[in-house]
Amino acid sequence: MFVDEVVIKARAGDGGNGCAAFRREKFIPFGGPSGGDGGHGGDVVLEGCDDVNHLVDFKFKPHWAAGKGENGRGKDQNGAGGRPAILKVPLGTVVTNEETGEALGEVTEDGQRLLLCKGGNGGFGNLHFKSSTNRAPRQANPGHPGETGVFRLVLKSIADVGLVGYPNAGKSSLTNRITQARPKMAPYPFTTLHPQVGVIEFPDRYERITLADVPGLIEGAHENRGLGHRFLRHIERCALLLLIVDLAGVDGRDPRDDYAHLLQELELYDPALLKKPRLVAANKMDLPEAAANLKKFRRRHKVDVLEISCLGGAGIEELKLELLKRIRRRRKAAKPARTPAA
Repeated sequence: MFVDEVVIKARAGDGGNGCAAFRREKFIPFGGPSGGDGGHGGDVVLEGCDDVNHLVDFKFKPHWAAGKGENGRGKDQNGAGGRPAILKVPLGTVVTNEETGEALGEVTEDGQRLLLCKGGNGGFGNLHFKSSTNRAPRQANPGHPGETGVFRLVLKSIADVGLVGYPNAGKSSLTNRITQARPKMAPYPFTTLHPQVGVIEFPDRYERITLADVPGLIEGAHENRGLGHRFLRHIERCALLLLIVDLAGVDGRDPRDDYAHLLQELELYDPALLKKPRLVAANKMDLPEAAANLKKFRRRHKVDVLEISCLGGAGIEELKLELLKRIRRRRKAAKPARTPAA
């Protein structure tokens, strides 16, 4: 089961109560106050984890609570802090407060933490209230309650390359060819029902890039038609868009129109997607109709096109190297410039 959006309820731990106690020791008749403070309540924290790629755990367990702080004790003993609740989430998880609509942040790095609910402070013991005029205080503070809230977690997959195309264009076949992911392949549309994230390995170069394959788009996808509308957000964080087009024109489709409609759907969903660098993979070039269609395609659309055949494997290695070259360029541009040492 693939789950990319959930609503959870979180409750941080309450702080422990302070203690009102006095020293009772032999030969010390006026020992004075000795009540310790209560422990802090545990926090509810999200933590990015590179080994997690879905939110299914939160679908079946939507309620999360941290531990309460211990009460203070006599002999100046403070209570222990409550156990925090650390929720492991995949990279690319966006967090929103469901009650206020406020965006709290996004988890983008392995080990990054995002505080959801802060635990309550522990109460002061009577030791804090001792003064020159109050030598035997009998009051102590109760602990503060922990924060609570309802939060929406939305997964936006982080991948280097986002693979977009119409159903039956060959997305799953290409993903099988160039990555270790194994999405379902079949001669009918919508075989991909949820995003697949695969890794493209370059063992001789000691490098790797990730590719996100989203379900096939149809016209009107931005209006919740078909399957792809729910998963367009998974390509928002991609550095490069790879649009795969069926150049053979199966079912009488025109590859030129298919490409134009794909761009239109991306723009209607989020105009910023068209500002991303993109590359076209012209698939099924082993069929006789593809060569003539490619000439027409190049005349109409001025975009970089690589000819491939997912069935025969032609052009696949060239495509992988081109993707690596472009992602390298993006990574180099994203690195902060080093400042010279003084």
